[in-house]
Amino acid sequence: MSDTSPTPSPTPAAAPAESPDFDAMTRDIADVPAVEVITTVAVHLMSAAAVNLGLAEEGETHKDLDEARKLIQALAGLLDASATEVSSFHAAPLRDGLKSLQLAFREASVVPDEPGQGPGEKYTGPVFG
Repeated sequence: MSDTSPTPSPTPAAAPAESPDFDAMTRDIADVPAVEVITTVAVHLMSAAAVNLGLAEEGETHKDLDEARKLIQALAGLLDASATEVSSFHAAPLRDGLKSLQLAFREASVVPDEPGQGPGEKYTGPVFG
């Protein structure tokens, strides 16, 4: 005797109530000036590097110098590449923040890099206190 009952269909995954309006998002990002996008990305890189250097509220809990090195290197590369595109009004505080992070990295390292070999120093030159 064969079973003729219908095979139950798999339960569909819960679909989001509303899908994002990608057209509107594209229009929104198109309205943002490039300098604002660059500075926003730079600030995110700075914040993430600071956390990984142990400079956040919880300090040592999130300290990861390998991750901080990568973030500082990316920030230095971004600032170097965008130097001609971003006015000194925007670039100066970002460069100051980068230098502060590079110095904090040097202080946090048990075995400091040789001058000129620290994160981002390929772009900025050696950083001294």
